Amino acid sequence: MGENNNDKELVKRAQKGEKVAFDALVTKYHLKVVNLVMRFVKDNDDAQDVAQEAFIKAYRGLKNFRGDSAFYTWLYRIAINSAKNYLVSQSRKTPKYAVDVEDAEHIESATALKEYATPEGNMLTSEIEATVYRAIKELPDDLKTAITLRELEGMTYDEIALVMDCPIGTVRSRIFRARESIDKHLKPLLS
Repeated sequence: MGENNNDKELVKRAQKGEKVAFDALVTKYHLKVVNLVMRFVKDNDDAQDVAQEAFIKAYRGLKNFRGDSAFYTWLYRIAINSAKNYLVSQSRKTPKYAVDVEDAEHIESATALKEYATPEGNMLTSEIEATVYRAIKELPDDLKTAITLRELEGMTYDEIALVMDCPIGTVRSRIFRARESIDKHLKPLLS
């Protein structure tokens, strides 16, 4: 509870124009926000940019923050929305990085991987990854956010309920439905 009171005090001071108070909030939550954004964006540089954008949006919207929820919950919502907006803007662009199979042959530390990697195994792994990625991408936003916060961010159901501003039962239901949908996509590959 002391942590929340400290945030409330910093928010009040920042709302009065004290930039040092907002800087303290940024310092406190920067790593958490970047890690959260990384669950959506995947590229560290892009995640840093999206996190910075989220903090800018939070700063601009701070005057409207009423304190109905904890500051970090409000900030996480902004970060998730910023990440989603970024993904939408990038969806029509080609990927930045591609793995070249010939380059992988020149990596010395890949010897152990080569011993276990078979063409069939590699193909199945690639298919599974692509299927999971596609299944998550096809999920409605509420299910995608819930499963990402739980499985990738490691948040508790209570924390997710705060971030998503919904009852814990709704969080459980969304995570269950997301897992069920992903399983349906994987079943043909694994049977």
